[in-house]
Amino acid sequence: MSATDQFLSAMEAAGLTPPDPLHADGDIHRFSPTGKRGDDAGWYVFHPDGVPAGVFGDWRSGESQTWCAKGEDELSDAERQAMCRRIKDAQRKRAAEEVRVHGESASNALAAWEDAGPAVAHPYLAAKGVKPYGVRMDGHRLLVPMHDATGKLNSLQIISPDGTKCFMPGGRVRACYHAIGKPMGRVFVCEGYATGATIHEAMGDAVAVAFSAGNLLPVAVALRAKYPSLEIIIAADDDWKTPENPGLSAARLAAQAVGGKVAVPDFTGLPRDDKDTDFNDLHQLAGAVRIGEQA
Repeated sequence: MSATDQFLSAMEAAGLTPPDPLHADGDIHRFSPTGKRGDDAGWYVFHPDGVPAGVFGDWRSGESQTWCAKGEDELSDAERQAMCRRIKDAQRKRAAEEVRVHGESASNALAAWEDAGPAVAHPYLAAKGVKPYGVRMDGHRLLVPMHDATGKLNSLQIISPDGTKCFMPGGRVRACYHAIGKPMGRVFVCEGYATGATIHEAMGDAVAVAFSAGNLLPVAVALRAKYPSLEIIIAADDDWKTPENPGLSAARLAAQAVGGKVAVPDFTGLPRDDKDTDFNDLHQLAGAVRIGEQA
């Protein structure tokens, strides 16, 4: 297998859709990590000469990975030094491009947010049985703002009437969240908007919507830094039908990192479907009283 094919295989093993074609010129390039048109959150730098090596990642998740055609113990001192220089160069290019991409996306998000109108009625909200909290509508699209702990708008989550969700291309996601309510002693951190709105309506507590299981930890850490004495409760998605239960695992890691607690929806005695995983699903089966008893 050629070095190029090995690099592409490493991308695929990391869960990314490899770019086609691959530009082997040592410069930074963007690509779609999901294979979807319009998604350019992926990036890579590939050096084919000498000992082939490269770096790749996803701006949306913040994850990155290095690759080299030789193992660490196979490199000579000269090759190891060259490898280090290439990695540092790739990291420098990545950092500069990330600032540019995130800045561009934040500007686009702000423009879209300012052009949007109030969210009065939306099929997604109706289907989930929740009210709009700090969200807006652009035509038929529901826009959920994604702020960092300083209050800066970095991106938007876009929810279609059928519930399909996506983020603005190139926008920062890591440690960004949508705040519902103001913290008064404690705050819940959850994955999705509907879950957050459900908890807020049932409990009256503030909620930070982290948008994904992988972002629970970064958001919890950001909140702990902003509110040192605040009680943080991670409202887990109980992905009971998914191997290793990623939602619950991520919630426990986030809670452990900030000295917080984990709240898990309990569907005992209810006609639970395979897709019933979060507190909004519980609310639709049992009502707000059941939420208050558990959260």
